[in-house]
Amino acid sequence: MIWFIGAVFILIKCTDNYAEIQNMTKSWTVANIIIGFIGLIVLISISVVLIPKKKRSKGKKSVNNSSSSNNTQRPRMAQNRSDDEILHSSFDRLSGAEFERLLALYFRDQGYKVHEVGVGGKDGGVDLVIIDQRGEKTAVQAKCYAEHNNVGVQIVRELVGAKRNHDCILSLLITTSDLTDPAKKEAEQFKVDYWHGALVEQKLKAWGKWQPTNKKQKAQPVKQIAREEIQSAQAQASSSKETICSCGAPMVMRKGREGKQFFGCSTFPKCRHTKSV
Repeated sequence: MIWFIGAVFILIKCTDNYAEIQNMTKSWTVANIIIGFIGLIVLISISVVLIPKKKRSKGKKSVNNSSSSNNTQRPRMAQNRSDDEILHSSFDRLSGAEFERLLALYFRDQGYKVHEVGVGGKDGGVDLVIIDQRGEKTAVQAKCYAEHNNVGVQIVRELVGAKRNHDCILSLLITTSDLTDPAKKEAEQFKVDYWHGALVEQKLKAWGKWQPTNKKQKAQPVKQIAREEIQSAQAQASSSKETICSCGAPMVMRKGREGKQFFGCSTFPKCRHTKSV
């Protein structure tokens, strides 16, 4: 396509300047014509190669810009879990959207009307708008963060600015972690109420419907588990069948300096006979 456009363009130019070209070519030799033709082909070839490269580079930049802008948004998981599953999930098993749903269930049971304005990730600083029986609106921002990841001052400022977009007088920041010291000062200055992780857990447990059953437990090392199972089996075996020493006295379970168990004669130190477990 580019070759065709270039050829048409050259043809038009040649037609417009036919007289000048005719006078100029009278003095040309065959060698000059061949060199000129080769130069023309080279120029067209260079233009064909460079133009697509520029287009590809622009395309890559636009893709990179769109992907980087998407990465700045808070990730939200698909809301495909039932309310019952959410009510039996601990904070570390909830996505941001699921934490908002949990809070919506809680506030509805407390007598509030709840508008979930943060659905789809476009909250603008507000996730829920709760309305009490007097009609007073509160803008709620929910942050389901890990315990070590505290909410920064920027989140507080976003909530303060965004509550006006929803005609809210009050604002409430709820997080599963805590606020940084600058964020707490900002919240006090602009009268933003906030619930930290311990308070949120206390309120939800007092509610009674949130009963997490899958809280993460610290995994024991495989070697420790195997050792405990062996010791338990050995204790059961020793209790069910008494071990007798070669001297005729019963043997008892003992523990060495390194914690290793063994059978020793009950008449020790008279009899020092031992037996491995």
